[in-house]
Amino acid sequence: MYETKNTKEKIKLIFVLLIPILITQLGMFSMVFFNTIMTGRYNSSDLAGVAIGSSIWNPVFTGLSGILLAVSPIAAQRFGQKKSKEVSSVVSSGIYLGVLIGIVVILLGALLLNPLLHLMDLPEGVEDTARDYLIGLSFGIIPLFVFNVLRSFIYALGITRVVMLILLVSLPVNLLLNYVLIFGYWGFPELGGAGAGYATSFTYWVIVGITAFIIKVKDPFSSYKVFTGLKGFSLKQSKEILKIGVPMGFSTFFETSMFAVVTILISKFSVTTIAAYQSALNIVSFLYMIPVSISMALTVLVGYEVGAKRYKDAKVYSWLGIVLSMIIALVTGLFVILFRYDVAGLYSTEEAVITLTAHFLIYALFFQISDAVQATAQAALRGYKDVNIAFVMTLVAYWLICLPVGWGLAHFTSLGASGYWIGLTIGLLAAGIGLSARLVYIQKAKYGAVVGKEVGDTK
Repeated sequence: MYETKNTKEKIKLIFVLLIPILITQLGMFSMVFFNTIMTGRYNSSDLAGVAIGSSIWNPVFTGLSGILLAVSPIAAQRFGQKKSKEVSSVVSSGIYLGVLIGIVVILLGALLLNPLLHLMDLPEGVEDTARDYLIGLSFGIIPLFVFNVLRSFIYALGITRVVMLILLVSLPVNLLLNYVLIFGYWGFPELGGAGAGYATSFTYWVIVGITAFIIKVKDPFSSYKVFTGLKGFSLKQSKEILKIGVPMGFSTFFETSMFAVVTILISKFSVTTIAAYQSALNIVSFLYMIPVSISMALTVLVGYEVGAKRYKDAKVYSWLGIVLSMIIALVTGLFVILFRYDVAGLYSTEEAVITLTAHFLIYALFFQISDAVQATAQAALRGYKDVNIAFVMTLVAYWLICLPVGWGLAHFTSLGASGYWIGLTIGLLAAGIGLSARLVYIQKAKYGAVVGKEVGDTK
């Protein structure tokens, strides 16, 4: 990471960080992509089971990972302040929190999974697949959480290509394991949708092992000595991670749980509708990796500049990221609409599923743009460590606007399941407007520039 002097240099640095992060995110998402594609080729019932399992797991994972990703803006600000020892303490404390959170999730899952699935009143085959898929995933929870802490540390230093290379090395492992465990080739058991869960868990262990090895032995990571045993744990740093991370986690949870609830509500429709909705959501989620990647780069860049007290630069980075994300969302949204039948055909061989998936994708353009704005505006706020108001805004936008509107359109108009897509778009748009307004306020009220001098509060 380094100081930039003009807009051209800033755009260049955004892309230097962005491209490896994007490839990494696409790599992480590819595991879900492989799960969905291969399970869909297996049969639509198993695809529906994996869809339900994913709808339960995604809010839990993204919400709790949001807490741990607080390591990134905190470490970036410490790096900007040139406080290396505090960077090490933040990361070490984050690792311990990741292990503890993983253990708690596993224990709660053991107690609550069966009652939750029974409550959903799913077809027997779909329920069994969802349960077995989640059990398979549970073996990878702890390494996944630890990996999120380690990659946040790497991103905070601005060396994003390392994580990209780790993911590229690990993807063939995931693809091979999905192939043999879902279909039962080469003497492996035929597990169907459950095999996707076990394949993903094993891959997480591979990823975290490689990442830890690199941080332990390679410069500049090894100089921070983040693997120092219990002496690396700091109650003070842990409290800061939780103070910033819990609102971040809840904000992410509100968004992903909104999608999960919609999936559950759509499960009351036919298996074809469930499969089509999951396929369409998988497509737009794949494209969403672009604004997510911009967001990760943006949080680090804004945090670094705020730590170095270069508030004008932080402001420029914020709006460059938002505009870039909107432009890309517009282009990808148009592409999906134009080729929706071809894209839908990747997910299923059943004509009814392909047709309904293509219909759902018509809403992709406005959905993409709204999602891009809210993601990048929220990321910029995280760089300023301003997370509490964003937490309230996402709660209102997703649960008090999105779900009621979507439910009303789905059940009191002729739109049917399509009404939920309109509700999702409206909720994301409301979040984007609110978060952007908050960003403007923070930049003016707390980090406003005066003649010849930049002033602000880094708290």
